[in-house]
Amino acid sequence: MIVLTYDIGTTGVKTGIFDVNSEGVFPISSKKAEYHIHVREDGGVEQEPDEWWEAMAKTTKEILAEKPELREQIAGITFCAQQQSCVLVDEDAKPVYPSMSYMDQRGGEQMQKIVGQAPRIAGFNIPKLLTSLKHTGAAAASVKDPVWKYHWVRENRPAAFARAYKWLDVKEALIARMTHQFVMSEDSAFATLLYDIHSEEMKFSEPVMKLLKVNPDHMPQIVSCTDIVGPLLPEPAADLGLPEGIPVIAGGGDASLIGLGSGSVGLNETHIYVGTSGWVGTMIDKPTVDLTAMIAGVVSPIHGRYNYFAELETAGKCIEWCKDHLAEDEINMYLNHQHVSSDDVESQYKSLYDYLSDVMEDAAPGSGGVIFTPWLHGNRCPFEDPNARAMFFNISLNTGKTELLRAVVEGVCYHLRWFIETQEKKVKTSERVRFVGGGAISPVTAQILADILDRTVEVVENPQDTGAVGAALLVATGLGEISDLTAAGRMVKVKDVFTPRPENRKVYDHMYEAFKELHPANKKIFAKLNGMSWQK
Repeated sequence: MIVLTYDIGTTGVKTGIFDVNSEGVFPISSKKAEYHIHVREDGGVEQEPDEWWEAMAKTTKEILAEKPELREQIAGITFCAQQQSCVLVDEDAKPVYPSMSYMDQRGGEQMQKIVGQAPRIAGFNIPKLLTSLKHTGAAAASVKDPVWKYHWVRENRPAAFARAYKWLDVKEALIARMTHQFVMSEDSAFATLLYDIHSEEMKFSEPVMKLLKVNPDHMPQIVSCTDIVGPLLPEPAADLGLPEGIPVIAGGGDASLIGLGSGSVGLNETHIYVGTSGWVGTMIDKPTVDLTAMIAGVVSPIHGRYNYFAELETAGKCIEWCKDHLAEDEINMYLNHQHVSSDDVESQYKSLYDYLSDVMEDAAPGSGGVIFTPWLHGNRCPFEDPNARAMFFNISLNTGKTELLRAVVEGVCYHLRWFIETQEKKVKTSERVRFVGGGAISPVTAQILADILDRTVEVVENPQDTGAVGAALLVATGLGEISDLTAAGRMVKVKDVFTPRPENRKVYDHMYEAFKELHPANKKIFAKLNGMSWQK
């Protein structure tokens, strides 16, 4: 079965065509295109949905130009996408305001008005909190949760809000454009934190919508991730260069499908993702929430299962920051005073990231005592602080770029270890973890992760494509090619295994304990520097 997938990430789309059969998911072709993410001074983070569509059209046409025979073979289309954005659309499926990203943190005032009254836990009124937990198994306790974006538009862009017909997430807005059907997959519905987890039918909770002042008419129909939403309509088919009528499957969010594509589908199996963002997810069988740590069991595409999910908003983005500002800097000062693409080195490295990985190995574990905190855009878990920021701590005269680069990767891994230890207060995690995402391409990063976690780390084939692999499995299940999604456990293959090196345990345990102390030690300073009140 030939499947077309769109992996809609934070900074770009990866369009892929896969052959799916009972033996596995096999990539045929893929193309990438980037789009903009607009970070506003007021804490806003926005994207233009038209740019997502243009990137999809560009990459689809590029694939079919190279492999035109695939055009008539595509059996189904679906998505893996970033989640917890707020995309308000009109009755023609056109956005009335730019998409407010999962990183957007402008909703603090709206959150305070609706749920901020005393008595509070984690900034949330206790009686309202209990109501939300009772019906949804979670609570919109972060200023970055989508309901506060919804209310931000209502209060700050009333003309746009008045034109809104439905509240959608990223892939749902694109599906509406493809099919003119307004739906949310079950995992996207859960991510609104309005989903009724106890109802036998898939629906939003009326008590929680009333509590959070959401208009029920704005909420779309909820469908399963494997459901066929509708056929691809003629006009969008022409835009994409595809035949009309191809079934469009509901798909899933990245948090759901990357876990599926990692093959971590058994109870208490844990996967770690490092892309632009990062997270730790563990498969559980009942709704679980740790509100103080901002961890919740997210509805899985596998019926009756939840992905206990802890998110770091800037993980690979920190490594990208290093690439831009420590390696490819504007004064052309490279690590070895030569460009990575110069003739004598270009044959050794496929990309600058390969070069950076090689360079990091020259720094000793612990980076000479330097610690990096990966909070470039605030932090959500295991503490909520939109004012937190990244920093290099403990730089000395002996610190060079190699130590700084390694410290960034180690800092991301320290935070991931913090996630696992926090998850274990509520659930059991696995001793062998699957590592996926672009970060897993680097053997150096995978080994550092194994050392810091003191656990065996497994890297699957094509770790950068696990979201798309999960999406392809949804299509195959929805169209009857495979019986159910638990088949992912045998269909996804492990390529490399990294075991922790005992000689590094002492230094990493010591550095990790220091890492956890940096936020409480600097919280007041972060608020003083980055709080909005002094800037007004």
